[in-house]
Amino acid sequence: MAFSTGNGGGYSKRRRGSGGALAEINIVPLVDVVLVLLVIFMLTAHVMEFGLEIEVPKVRQVKDSTQELPVVSISKSGELYLNERQVNIAQVAAEVRRRFPGNKEVYLRCDRETIYDPIAQVVSALGEAGLGVKLVTQPDDSRK
Repeated sequence: MAFSTGNGGGYSKRRRGSGGALAEINIVPLVDVVLVLLVIFMLTAHVMEFGLEIEVPKVRQVKDSTQELPVVSISKSGELYLNERQVNIAQVAAEVRRRFPGNKEVYLRCDRETIYDPIAQVVSALGEAGLGVKLVTQPDDSRK
């Protein structure tokens, strides 16, 4: 394979005196990187789940609300959260008062497989602070 430096063929439109650098962009590495990132995101998308997985019990009567309310959630393992932030049971009433001033009611959301002791402790702590406790449930679609 031979290369010529004359004007005989190839790129005759180059300026005189240029160092021979081509102004072509190679997009193959860009496409490779984008495809690798796409594969990584496809594989990890199912891992990135946000929120708590709590399956509340089903009942017939349900009331909907759109305002921001204090919701205390208890997971299956007994971890306590106040609107998606983990909180200590000893400080749950103070946190509700600090983050939701003026609210006199707290919604309690528990997984149906949660043991009863953490639920009773939270209801007792909120009751001692003068806050009313309402249970979060899910509508029962089965008509018996």
